[in-house]
Amino acid sequence: MEKAKILKNKRKLSGEVISKKMAKTIVVKVTRMKMHPKYKKQYKISKKYKVHDEKQAANVGNEVIFEECRPLSKEKKWRLIKVVSKGLAQAKPSPEGIK
Repeated sequence: MEKAKILKNKRKLSGEVISKKMAKTIVVKVTRMKMHPKYKKQYKISKKYKVHDEKQAANVGNEVIFEECRPLSKEKKWRLIKVVSKGLAQAKPSPEGIK
């Protein structure tokens, strides 16, 4: 008898890379809007996630998409899917601009 594969809908999030100081790990900040239940004012909240980056493709300032996976360490339970856009932190100044 064959075992049926159970497909689980994995959560996918997107955010900005804020740190790349660990080996094969990036820290991503996800910002979302939340509404106050009584006053109905919207405000920003953000949360940091440690994401596994096997190929070390992401840099600080990049927008990335990542998904949930099995626990890889105590705090790392997310895996990088792709780098959406390059951030401003990667832009290098031209040699003519430095004097």
